[in-house]
Amino acid sequence: MTHDSLQGREPLHVTVWDEATPGAPRAVLVHGTMSWGTECFAEQRPLAGRFRLELVDRRGFGDSPDIARSDYTVDAEDIGQLLGSGAHLAGHSYGAAAVMLAASARPEAVRSLTLIEPSPLRTAAAHPTVAAALERIRASFADIDEELSPEEHLRRSTEPYGLPLPELTPRLLRAVRSAMRERPVWDAELPLGPLAAATMPKTVINGTWETVHPDYRDFTGTALMACGEYLAAAIGARHVRVSGAGHAPHQDRPEEVNAVLTRLWQG
Repeated sequence: MTHDSLQGREPLHVTVWDEATPGAPRAVLVHGTMSWGTECFAEQRPLAGRFRLELVDRRGFGDSPDIARSDYTVDAEDIGQLLGSGAHLAGHSYGAAAVMLAASARPEAVRSLTLIEPSPLRTAAAHPTVAAALERIRASFADIDEELSPEEHLRRSTEPYGLPLPELTPRLLRAVRSAMRERPVWDAELPLGPLAAATMPKTVINGTWETVHPDYRDFTGTALMACGEYLAAAIGARHVRVSGAGHAPHQDRPEEVNAVLTRLWQG
C-alpha cells in the first residue's frame, strides 16, 4: 500500500501484515540502512496474528520513491504522518534515529517506543566508548572512495567483518546505492529531553555481540552497545540485552525479541 505523502513528496510505500482481529493494536516498524521493511522485519511476521504490522520502506529503499539523499529527519516527518491517531513505534539502527525524532515531535501518538540497536552515536558521545568509536568512524569515512560501485561498497562492508555477502539483487543494490549517499546517522545529535519527558513505555534492545567477528565487534559493536545503554538511561527506557545476537537481534534471536515486543504492545 502507499500512504499519503507530505506536501510535494511522492507517496511512501508501507507493507501491511494483519491477520489479527479488527481493531488490533497498530505497530509501525522502520528499517535500518541497506534494507527495507519486509527484509528487515521478516522474522516479526508471526506477530501479525495479534497486531497490525505496518512495515515502512524509507525513501530510496524497497518500493518507496527515490530521494536525492536519504535523511533521518525526512524519515521522521514521514513516520510522524504514518502514526495517525496513534501506534506502537519501533526502529532498527538508522531507523531508530528517525523514530526517536518522530516520537519527540508527536509523543501523544506513540503508544510505545522500541529502539533496536540505535546508531545515533554522536547523541551518546558523553560515553567514552562511543566517543572513541566516533573518532574511528570519522577517519574511516574520510577515506571512502565515492566512485565505488554498490557491489564493491557492499563487499567492503561485509567481507572484512566475516559477514556473508548477500545475493546481489537489483533491490539490494538500490538499497546499497541509497545508503552510500544518506546522511550519516552515526553523526546524528538528537535531542533527548522530549523523549525523557514522554510517558509512553520505552525499550532499547541491543545484541551482546559475543558471536560476531572480533573486528566488527571492535569497530562498531562495542560502541553500539554503549550507545544503547546510554540512550536507555537518558530517556528512561528498559534496556534489553539479547545474548548471541549482533546488530540485528530481531533477526538473530527473533523468538526472544518477539516476546519483548508482544509484552510491550499488549500492555
